Amino acid sequence: MKKIRKGDKVVVLAGRDKGKQGTVLRVFDDSRVLVENVNMIKRHTKPNPNKGVTGGIIDREAPIHASNVALFNPATGKGERVGMRVMQDGSKVRFFKKSGEVADVK
Repeated sequence: MKKIRKGDKVVVLAGRDKGKQGTVLRVFDDSRVLVENVNMIKRHTKPNPNKGVTGGIIDREAPIHASNVALFNPATGKGERVGMRVMQDGSKVRFFKKSGEVADVK
């Protein structure tokens, strides 16, 4: 089980987008995450008439390292570190290290 998962709301801790919030769109195997509207880059694309792609400069997200984001805690309104805990029934859950409350409540 990973500490950051697809669909999580996260806060950026470091880099030029420090303080921005967004939703995780994708998690890569090399500990990188793609966050919505964070780390925007300009991609120069060639037109491809076979695929119906028009050329030009496109803004899109680039992945950032998972250590530079923290899970958003709605109770405190901040990004906090997350740990793993095994419950009585044997299931693993994520919890916020500062408050100790479970982060996986749906």
